[in-house]
Amino acid sequence: MPRFAANLTMMYTEHGFLDRFAAAAADGFRAVEYLFPYAFGKAELTQRLADNGLRQVLFNAPPGDFEAGERGIACLPGREDEFRRGFLELALPYAEALACPRIHLMAGLVPAGVDRAALRATYLENLAWAARQAASAGREVLIEPINTRDIPGFFLNRQDEAHAIVAEVGAPNLKVQMDLYHCQIVEGDLAMKLRRYLPGGNVGHIQIAGVPERHEPDLGEINHPYLFALLDELGYQGHIGCEYRPRAGTSEGLAWFAPYKDSQS
Repeated sequence: MPRFAANLTMMYTEHGFLDRFAAAAADGFRAVEYLFPYAFGKAELTQRLADNGLRQVLFNAPPGDFEAGERGIACLPGREDEFRRGFLELALPYAEALACPRIHLMAGLVPAGVDRAALRATYLENLAWAARQAASAGREVLIEPINTRDIPGFFLNRQDEAHAIVAEVGAPNLKVQMDLYHCQIVEGDLAMKLRRYLPGGNVGHIQIAGVPERHEPDLGEINHPYLFALLDELGYQGHIGCEYRPRAGTSEGLAWFAPYKDSQS
């Protein structure tokens, strides 16, 4: 049976952030993810996880100036030192404190007038460097193709591009974060892509949301129960991140989760 992680950035927003841990645990989740931990102390977050019997499975490295619209800096020439400081001084220490096994490295937006080949070269160099640092700390680093409707201009959009980059870097702890919501919008053919990419071992995390509105996974054009069964068939052992915006109250929208609740760990 699939194991799910509540995304506390998008879910339980009817509560203050630190109260979302208890709310998720009360609804039966045993794992959480969110965008960024850096606004809170490591000890505070560690205590919230421990108090509620939760496992942290994912967060993002510092993305540049998120409030100003930046969505990562890993591919941006001239920002290498900032990327590396953020990874060493923030992302890895938080991952260690929270016992979080994986960190997502957001690629960033394509700047006007910058050659795409230069962006790709910077991206690969930063990924190779981050993978080496993460390996020394026993962590994985992830890259995620994101659709250009939600984030126009994002550098990485397709599964084949992401897997080609992982293969080129060649680091065993660099993997793809496969968000089925983004994949459906850009490419579709989700079942066949899961069958293609999961057996290779290069998918490090999966996320879901209903398409097209990004609500619960019981609404829209994706047959999520079919895909959950397929993930079991393919032997996927990781968590599935629930990165969706509830239509109304979070707890009230969890009917889709009920068949899986008792098998969470």
